[in-house]
Amino acid sequence: MSQQSSETEPVVFVVDDDAAMRKALCNLLASVGLRVQAFASAPDFLAIEPPAAPSCLILDVRLPGPSGLEFQAKLASANIDIPIIFVTGHGDIPMSVRAMKAGAIEFLTKPFRDQDLLDAVQVALGRDRARHQSADAVARLREKFATLTPREQEVMACVTGGLINKQVAAQIGITEQTVKVHRGNLVRKMGARSLAELVRMADLLGVHRSDS
Repeated sequence: MSQQSSETEPVVFVVDDDAAMRKALCNLLASVGLRVQAFASAPDFLAIEPPAAPSCLILDVRLPGPSGLEFQAKLASANIDIPIIFVTGHGDIPMSVRAMKAGAIEFLTKPFRDQDLLDAVQVALGRDRARHQSADAVARLREKFATLTPREQEVMACVTGGLINKQVAAQIGITEQTVKVHRGNLVRKMGARSLAELVRMADLLGVHRSDS
């Protein structure tokens, strides 16, 4: 397998201090062609470089040191956004509610059906794949926005903020004809096919006009 394909191939992480359970989970996931990395503790998982590929985390609730639920909160506070599937042999309703409210994909009580876990993994990977695609799209927009001149960026903020060309001209102190030129240039550079699409781009980029 090439390095490039391995970097983009989805990966499932397993954190469970039970060696037998880690092996069973790895064998199950590998049997359906999924790439797996397993760890005995949360710190071991944190020590690796976050993957560039879509991923998810199968996490035991009861771990040495911080619990799986505490680790979930730690990941969130560190802005590590990875879909989590909890597995536990000692689950209860309040625990599962807490996990799901914090964004977990699934909360499975051992022994669970293999297919239930595999289904949850596919949902989790699908969600993370969508997140990656969204992040990539925003990155491409930022690259396009960076090609705009400062004046074109200013005009984009005004136009997407609801001002017509005449109002834009008055606000930034240029002629209406110059606004039209800048507007045409920025629309071409951003690749926007309509004003509505340009507004969506501005929202994604956090571009807002100043009222000053």
